[in-house]
Amino acid sequence: MIDIAVLASGTGTNLAALLDLPEVREHICLVVSDRADAGALDLARRAGIPARVVQFGDFPDRRSFSLAVADAVEQAGAKGVVLAGFMRILSPEFCDRFPGRILNIHPSLLPRFPGARAVEAALEAGVEVTGVTVHFVDEQVDHGPVIRQEEVPVFPDDDADTLHQRIKTVEHRIYPEVVAQFVSGRLRLDGDRVVTA
Repeated sequence: MIDIAVLASGTGTNLAALLDLPEVREHICLVVSDRADAGALDLARRAGIPARVVQFGDFPDRRSFSLAVADAVEQAGAKGVVLAGFMRILSPEFCDRFPGRILNIHPSLLPRFPGARAVEAALEAGVEVTGVTVHFVDEQVDHGPVIRQEEVPVFPDDDADTLHQRIKTVEHRIYPEVVAQFVSGRLRLDGDRVVTA
């Protein structure tokens, strides 16, 4: 079994979905945010899970910030990291500390529409289908071996809010399932190959 730290910057809707699954919740030993006002911190505290704030502005650069986050994760005893709306790019040194043990969820069918504006980019491109990707994290942004993808239709009258809500519904269903596989040891990375049992 693998204990995890969840990193979140915002309201924590994906964290809430993870907490709703008991076999995941019992393995979350820390929630970290880069923002002191993040709703995810309140969710963690209400669930009795330690919560830490590591603010980017307290550090001279991304590397030192990333190492501070990694230190917090390791001090909590976590062996894996789950990114749940964490809006900071972590340095390669962070990835080196948790090789093959960092998961991310992204609101598009990667490699299409990486970055923070994925939903808006899909609308601007006029695609009829976008989706959700769960993947292992590597040193590149929104990149790494894909674990699971699911399509989400784009309707003609969609705006960023309506499309994002439909994407979140899928995220909240599939991310806990994938994370449950990971914490139980039924999901791992072997080189660049995703292995499930």
